[in-house]
Amino acid sequence: MTFTAAVSGASGYAGGEVLRLLANHPEIKIGAVTAHSNAGQRLGELQPHLHALSERELVETTTENLAGHDVVFLALPHGASGEIAAELEKDTVVIDAAADHRLESAADWEKFYGSAHQGTWPYGLPELPGQRQKLVGATRIAVPGCYPTTILLGLAPAFASSLVEPQDVVVVAATGTSGAGKSLKPHLLGSEVMGGMSPYGVGGTHRHTPEIEQGLGWVAGEAVQISFTPTLAPMSRGILATSTAKLRPGVTEAQLREAYTALYAGEPFVHLLPAGQWPATKQVLGTNQVTLQLAVDEHAGRLIVVSASDNLTKGTAGGAVQSMNLALGLDETIGLNLIGAAP
Repeated sequence: MTFTAAVSGASGYAGGEVLRLLANHPEIKIGAVTAHSNAGQRLGELQPHLHALSERELVETTTENLAGHDVVFLALPHGASGEIAAELEKDTVVIDAAADHRLESAADWEKFYGSAHQGTWPYGLPELPGQRQKLVGATRIAVPGCYPTTILLGLAPAFASSLVEPQDVVVVAATGTSGAGKSLKPHLLGSEVMGGMSPYGVGGTHRHTPEIEQGLGWVAGEAVQISFTPTLAPMSRGILATSTAKLRPGVTEAQLREAYTALYAGEPFVHLLPAGQWPATKQVLGTNQVTLQLAVDEHAGRLIVVSASDNLTKGTAGGAVQSMNLALGLDETIGLNLIGAAP
């Protein structure tokens, strides 16, 4: 059976990545491709790498243009998805790549995003304990943020097995510039980014903070508090996160490795690397993979986990397609790249 899919925000990085994956998906026929300010332009002018779709014309992002498809991907700015989603048919699989429906707490949403909360949808991170079954047959799915995807999968086994303390988690992560979207911003100009790194969202102000705490809290069964500092790296795509947590008394590295191996056994997209081998963003470029490595800092009594992902693939569009596959009853891996490119 072939399903039809519409993609909004198709002129941006996230929408373009969704289209790249769908173009090779054997069970999907791409329908409407929509945009806002770029409506009326040929897709090939804005996404020249999408050769098979280059002659498609971008149409306005309206409910009318998105209606009538089996699946609708919303790759829109934060705060723009709720109104459109509410007008689409209830049996349409709507997958929101923005943050509008990720958070359970209305107070957290209003604090970090400054608008009215739009409600909570099933969370599109199948590898997180308890989430996969919620996505099977779902008609509304919230795709996780790129940082939360990478960090949650890095820490979930330790919390699921109660091996670390919930109130002493510190994360420092680097991302490529595509995480900020495609619109022009002076601090993302090549001359500003090349040859250096810089922090942003310092002091607990980054919008992904409550989402990470929420996901870890689900796994831990209790509230988790993190200190999260993101940094901008001179690369176009990728995330490398270093997450640390205080170990509970007596926990060993062997116990941790056993917990990680057990939780991710059989997971096609999450890999704990062999001891001594560390993740790198180039390993996962263009794939739906997350690679992990862990160590124990005996001196500080802390777990250290390094995790790598492609922020546009597993961190956004790949996670969206993976969730779509589950919602439609398809093989979870269809249309998703398992193998990276090198060098």
